[in-house]
Amino acid sequence: MRTALVTGSAGFIGYHLSARLLAMGWRVIGLDCLSPYYDVTLKQRRHALLGEYPKFTPVIGKLEDPDQLMTLFADHQPNVVIHLAAQAGVRHSIEAPRDYLESNLIGSFELLEAARAHPPAHLLLASTSSVYGANTEMPFNERMMVETQMSFYAATKKATESMAHSYAHLYQLPTTMFRFFTVYGPWGRPDMALFKFTKAMLADQPIDVYNHGRMSRDFTYIDDLVAGICGLIEAVPGDAPVSDRDSLSPVAPFRSVNIGANAPTPLMDYIAAIEAALGKQAKKNMLEMQAGDVPATWADTGLLQDLTGITAQVDVTTGVRRFVEWYREYYQV
Repeated sequence: MRTALVTGSAGFIGYHLSARLLAMGWRVIGLDCLSPYYDVTLKQRRHALLGEYPKFTPVIGKLEDPDQLMTLFADHQPNVVIHLAAQAGVRHSIEAPRDYLESNLIGSFELLEAARAHPPAHLLLASTSSVYGANTEMPFNERMMVETQMSFYAATKKATESMAHSYAHLYQLPTTMFRFFTVYGPWGRPDMALFKFTKAMLADQPIDVYNHGRMSRDFTYIDDLVAGICGLIEAVPGDAPVSDRDSLSPVAPFRSVNIGANAPTPLMDYIAAIEAALGKQAKKNMLEMQAGDVPATWADTGLLQDLTGITAQVDVTTGVRRFVEWYREYYQV
């Protein structure tokens, strides 16, 4: 029986990933601080569902607390560590950058130190499509320069990638960074567009549409994302690239991998999918582009396919419908 340490296990992605690993027979140690950034009850409900699995061990604590992670690594000796815990959100990082410094940088440092002391077979850390910043060439691929982040959130994620690379080089820690592209689905985050739009539309309130709707995103359904992470667990970086698309470092067992749908969807089409799922039209409040945001994202997922054989399976219409069904059931609306 293999053991995985999942940080951020009460979060949207952490919950779904932990549930998948537990269903596959893994033992999962789930660390989460139950941050009040959004509804703590939602996080508690996710952890409660994971608690129905006998092989799930919840731990409530902060990444950045000294010795928290060191103790978990020493006590449980995880084979694989999947670091998802972070302060998320581009817009919140404009108002409260210190939250990102403490969670994303100090917390990731503590994780790397614990991994150095108690090396897992594979260390996997979450990054974001936001690291591509001001790049305009599409689709984004892992060999692009990523030096023009547009928000402090993105900057902390890029810094985490650089920190992790240095540890992979210095201490020979096999490390994979995965870059997420706008993940959505049941049990999602209330600060994300799909959640906010659905809530507002059901209450007959207007939705805020930035850049007058002239935006597109590589929306990634949660099941596709989790499948990608699980596939990458087995794709441990080694000495040789798997293809000419590989981002494998020349000096470390380290690579970055996009996990997305490889299918950018215009924002207005996404809103139309929500309208179809709800059976009602949205009242749209058209606004200018928000600071720190980018007009488009699009994942080149060729490397993910080379490493795992996995491609996205769930289209936006289906994924949005599944979210709306969950939302109506969960909130009884």
